[in-house]
Order: sequence, then C-alpha cells, then structure tokens
Amino acid sequence: MRERAELVIMLSASTLGVMAGAIVMPVLEVIRGDLGISGTAAGFIITAHGFAIAVVSPLIGRAIDRWGVRAPLAAGLLLYGTAGGAGLLIASYPMLIASRLLLGVGAATVFSATTVAMLTMATGSRRDQLMGWRTTATTAGGLIWPLLAGVLGGISWHATFAIYLVGIPLGVATLVLMPRTDVAQSSSGPQGSVPELLRRYPRLLVWYGLMVTTGLMMYSLAVFLPQRLAQLGIAAPIFVSMFMVVQAIASIGVGLGYARIRTYFGFSALLRCTACCWVAAFAILGSVAHPVPVFIASALFGVGNGLLLPVITVLIGETPPPQRRGQATALSGTAMFTGQFGSPLVFGPLMAATSITGGYLLAAVIAAVVLAGLLVIRVDDPTRSGGSRADDRADDTAAGAVESTRGS
Repeated sequence: MRERAELVIMLSASTLGVMAGAIVMPVLEVIRGDLGISGTAAGFIITAHGFAIAVVSPLIGRAIDRWGVRAPLAAGLLLYGTAGGAGLLIASYPMLIASRLLLGVGAATVFSATTVAMLTMATGSRRDQLMGWRTTATTAGGLIWPLLAGVLGGISWHATFAIYLVGIPLGVATLVLMPRTDVAQSSSGPQGSVPELLRRYPRLLVWYGLMVTTGLMMYSLAVFLPQRLAQLGIAAPIFVSMFMVVQAIASIGVGLGYARIRTYFGFSALLRCTACCWVAAFAILGSVAHPVPVFIASALFGVGNGLLLPVITVLIGETPPPQRRGQATALSGTAMFTGQFGSPLVFGPLMAATSITGGYLLAAVIAAVVLAGLLVIRVDDPTRSGGSRADDRADDTAAGAVESTRGS
C-alpha cells in the first residue's frame, strides 16, 4: 500500500512540470492588461520559470545525489506550491517575475527528483510500464491543468494561480509516505563537475542533444502552429486547441502502451521511429495548405514524443552509475528548457524572413539529420547490459587510482 501511495505521489508530481507555464497562458492577456505591461514583458511570465530550471538544474542534481530524493522532492514541491500560489496575492510585475523564478527552482527539483525516484522503483518490464505511465501523466497534466486554469480565469487571473497550491499537500505527503532510506543515491559515491561527467560519459552529450532538439521542435509547434492555422482560416481558440489535444492524446496512448511496445522493439528502433515521426510531421506542416493534414501531423508529433520521453529518460538515467544519476537527470532539464527557450530564436527570424512553412521545412531537415545520426550510432539498452555498470565501476576505480597517484 505504501509503495502504491508513493507511486501516486510520483505520477501526480510528474504532471506539475508541464503545467508551470501552461496554466498561465489562458489568462496571460488579462494579466498584461491589468498590470499594464508590454507583450514581450508578458512573455517573461511564461518563460521565467524555464530560465530558472535551465540554470539551477545542475545544482539540484548534485543535491539529489548527495541527500537522496525524499528531502529535495518535498522541499521542491513545497516551494513550487508556495511560489506558484503567490500569484493569488501579487499585484506587481517585478514581484510576479520573482515568484516565477522561484517556481522554476521548485519545478527543477520536482522534475529531477521524480525522474530519479521512478527510475529506481523497478527494473525490466515493470520499469517500462512506469516510464510509460510517467509520459501519460505528464501529457495528461498538459491537458487537464490548463482547462482548470481557464475555468478559474473566469473568476480572476489571480484565481488561476491557486492551482499551484497542489504542490503543498504533495510535499507534505512526500515527507509522510516516502521512507527516510529512500531510493536516493549514496552520498559516498563519486562526485564531480558537469564537464567531468560529460568527459567520463560522452554518450550523454548525444542524449542531451536529443533533448535540446525535442525542446526546439515542441515549441516550434506551440508558438507558430496557431499562426499557421490562422493562415488556413482556423482562428477560433477552441478549434486551435484541438490540434494540441490530438497531439496530447497520441502521446497518452503511446505512454499507456509503452510497456507492450518495448517487448517488441529496442531503444534504437524507438528513437528512429521518433525521428521518422518528426520528419513526416514537419514535412507535412511545411508543404500542405489544408487543415486535415496538419491535424495528422500533430498526431504524428505526439506519437514521436510519446516514444522518445520514456526512452531518453532511461538512457540518461542509466548511462552513469546510480550515485550520479541525479546530476545526469537534472542536466536533461537544462537541455530541454534550453531548446524551448531557443526555439523562437531559431525559427522566428527564418519564418519572419520567409514563411512559417519555410521554418517547418527547416525543422524537417533537422529531424532528417537526427534520423541519419540515429541510423549510424548503436544504441544499447543499459538496463540489459550487465557490462555497462561494471565498466562504469571500473572507470571510477581507475579514475580514483589516477587521482591517488597524482596526490602522492
């Protein structure tokens, strides 16, 4: 029963990361008018937490490796709820941005801690099932929380921020239900800097590159697809939202069936399938002028992300030894939010100079390059490779011997 309660906490907390910015979107224009700020300044209300996540994630990862999951996760949830819920009372723009930055610190902690916890809860097919459930929970959060935000936004924009308060009871439940000797990693394991981690495990650079690319692709849809739909004669918010809903439903369906999918396909095949979905989706978006194919493209992108997220989570979490899992996992948050932040900077100028379809064709080319790279490299399943952990232990022992020699 305790294990089930712990899993419920992890899945519930997994819905919070995506909602950090999403629930503000329905009331963003109302906030802008009420506070008398520019559109650019209003945009920072959505992106400020992502900036904080990208900056503090490496520190959060080291904290998890040192102190385990329970305490950082509880603190992160309490901070998430308090800083996010502060919008109920805040009436000035500078204070709102400050609260959003603190929200990002909490969100970074929740993202990294839940990932590490769920990676260590189980192995084999059970872990595949948990990773699929996590993808489903994350995607479902991107649907449910914004809908609730829209309802509360009808009362006032301040009321929308009450949704963040859910982090507080989850934080208390974490302290009560998670064991003190939890799935945390030993603080006696090897510690080191981010450059040292990447030097020792260079394959992480590949997986972080995929995370950056995922962020680029995701926000190219979130930012520019509504504009493309308006060009096609679809401007009503309810109809625009359907294109995002079908993307989420596709990801949820893949997440629910992920464990069964993994019985037939390895990580290489699933990553290549993701890249194929990206190529097809953006090729359609860059070449068609009818809403129906765009609808199909949104679903294809959802399928690709539903496959990618559980795979990349395991690959990043299992590449280094367990005592450095928090640091490695936290850096994936940095990579993802760097991609999201950079997406308008990469695609915006090109689309402004040419067209939105031109930008999506560029995205298709980027996806094709990713696919070519995945066809060349070999992707081993670290969870089924007994030599992987042994090699890591040997590397750590050798590195320790070298340092001892230098010291003497």
